[in-house]
Amino acid sequence: MLVMAIAIPLAFLSGSVPFGLLIARSKGVDIRAHGSGNIGATNVWRVLGRGPGLACFGLDMAKGLIPTLAAGLAGGVLGRADMPAGMAWLWLGTVAASIAGHMYSPWIGFKGGKGVATGFGALLGVYPLLTWPALGALAAWLLVAKISRYVSLASCIAAVLLPVWLAATVEVVGRGPGRHAAALPFYLVVGLLAAVVVAKHRANLRRLWRGTENRIGQRVHASPTGPGPGPGGGDTAGVP
Repeated sequence: MLVMAIAIPLAFLSGSVPFGLLIARSKGVDIRAHGSGNIGATNVWRVLGRGPGLACFGLDMAKGLIPTLAAGLAGGVLGRADMPAGMAWLWLGTVAASIAGHMYSPWIGFKGGKGVATGFGALLGVYPLLTWPALGALAAWLLVAKISRYVSLASCIAAVLLPVWLAATVEVVGRGPGRHAAALPFYLVVGLLAAVVVAKHRANLRRLWRGTENRIGQRVHASPTGPGPGPGGGDTAGVP
């Protein structure tokens, strides 16, 4: 338990690395001044293109996956569907810490991204109880994104479905009639995570309602020195 407790601040530090900002700076661009102003993979892709966007997604996912996977291995709970509540909360603490580090990075004034890629990676590392819900959420994300062409809508729907996927996972891998009650810490955390993801997408949802949200494939042309299009670098002036 001590090892897993130590993993929580380390997970926060891992999550706090602003890969999107660093990737954009390597191209001579301040990503915070372009597109949505977000440092996440979606905005990096929109402003800089597919390659940098995929690199940002992979790195943001890894900084969530590695701490939770390492904590599970160190604590001897990786692969277990049943564990003492204290161990479960500590393991889930690494999930929350890595996501919080991404959203509130101390290196950029306690600001950051929306936590979708980092959260996905963090959930993957909590095998098996959160790995399968994360993959289910990914499937939902891909389907909604393909149909709607809106990343924000896909992210919100995928997040809201996490508790549903968790319930299905507990049914399959849980033990005993009280398996759902034993998984209460996991239900609470994925429910909170879903609420946070939706809250972080409030501006996107408002643009969806107004019909001004960017679709997948729209690009925002970045200059090394000038601000992005729209007031405050908003999304609304993206070009195909």
